[in-house]
Amino acid sequence: MSDAAPPRHLLDLTALGAADLRAILNQARRRKQARAGMPKGASDPDRPCDGRVLAMIFQKNSTRTRVSFDVAMRQLGGSALVMSANDMQLGRGETVEDTARVLSCMVDAVMIRANRHEDIEGFASAADVPVLNGLSDRSHPCQILADLLTIEERLGDVRGKTIAWVGDGNNVLTSFLHAAPVLGYALRIATPPNYAPRTQDVHAARASGARVDVGADPGAAVAGADVVVTDTWVSMGDPDKDERMQAFPPFAVDAELMQRAAPHAMFMHCLPAHRGEEVSADVMDGAQSAVWDEAENRLHAQKAALMWCFRLL
Repeated sequence: MSDAAPPRHLLDLTALGAADLRAILNQARRRKQARAGMPKGASDPDRPCDGRVLAMIFQKNSTRTRVSFDVAMRQLGGSALVMSANDMQLGRGETVEDTARVLSCMVDAVMIRANRHEDIEGFASAADVPVLNGLSDRSHPCQILADLLTIEERLGDVRGKTIAWVGDGNNVLTSFLHAAPVLGYALRIATPPNYAPRTQDVHAARASGARVDVGADPGAAVAGADVVVTDTWVSMGDPDKDERMQAFPPFAVDAELMQRAAPHAMFMHCLPAHRGEEVSADVMDGAQSAVWDEAENRLHAQKAALMWCFRLL
């Protein structure tokens, strides 16, 4: 039996204590600043992941996750393989556990963008290498790392800030709930009653010391907030599009709603966005919007997350 340390997975932000989460954010910020003016494809001078290979498995379509992880590994000095689950034996009935055992012999880490969170957990349980959650139906930890980096770039330390979430109580919101007690920000959530976040996630955040308010009034959630966040009303795999399109229009983020937030408030959206639905064009493309910085920061946050998984932080 090997005496090597067990692989360090990043399946949810609940795996990170305050020191680890802060180390990832600080590393992302330092590496971003150090690359100013460099070509996107140039490696970081220290090449901390030289020789390492990341396998990326996609059960869902992707733009930001695919490109950010691929370029992240290149900048860290390593390389990446992109695989669609439908093009693998995984798509023909091979179990996630068997796939994990095979890939563990050939690559140094695996990122999975999955339909079911249980598939990522099953993969990680059998893998001998780090596994990162690139998105699941339950959570989206890598997105929130980028979001937190973006907030702190504009507003300073997130501790004590108020983040307002308006719209669907989805996987992105779940990861905001996971990080809230660790970093000390407050969450005010406004969703249609049938689309609230999971009760167990709210209770867990509160039990760990986070201030979390859940209701159905967007104006109350946004009032005086430092950050206003929304997401699409219909995510990949949601079977109830018609019902959602009827329930969510009162939760659109427009200029009138943003005026209720603090004067310095920033708007965020993980993308892709639908102007005229969950967000108006004047907010999406306005001065308070941080969506493009947020998208870029997926790259820098991913680099730091990979280094954490490789025990390089």
